[in-house]
Amino acid sequence: MARRHHYKRRTKPAHELDVTTFLNLMVVLIPFLLITAVFSRVTIVELNLPSSAGGPPSNDAAFTPEVIVREAGIEISNGRQVIATIPNEDEEFDLDTLSDYMVELKQNYPAQESAAVLMEAQIPYDYLIRVMDIVRSVEVPIEKAEGEEFAEGEPQVELVALFSDVSVGDAP
Repeated sequence: MARRHHYKRRTKPAHELDVTTFLNLMVVLIPFLLITAVFSRVTIVELNLPSSAGGPPSNDAAFTPEVIVREAGIEISNGRQVIATIPNEDEEFDLDTLSDYMVELKQNYPAQESAAVLMEAQIPYDYLIRVMDIVRSVEVPIEKAEGEEFAEGEPQVELVALFSDVSVGDAP
């Protein structure tokens, strides 16, 4: 007698994946994400770091301003000697005076494009960014031409480049 299988192969219907709800979600989600995406542009500031062959500049080198940020205040140097000192006021750096002095230096040396920002180790990083911004550019108020009127409440300023090639390092 033939041997019969005691178990039968049960034929189960194949399961189908129902992806309609997922597709509905994607149809709604993708346009929403595309519409609400913030398209921003990334600005990169190229900085020069001091080389290992540093040292004082040679005598024939052009004037290069150095802004040295210390706990006591800000010193402006020409690489050999301190030419100006801006003391702290109420534990805050006087960045407006620094801005005025950098504008004056740019007027005296219009062809100079490089400058150095040197920081003491304990100075907060925020001051490095703020000082670099002041050394790189300054906002100058726009003067009205005859017959021209500005909208009320809107400050009319123009961004003017000062020393665009900024080097960053530790203060001596």
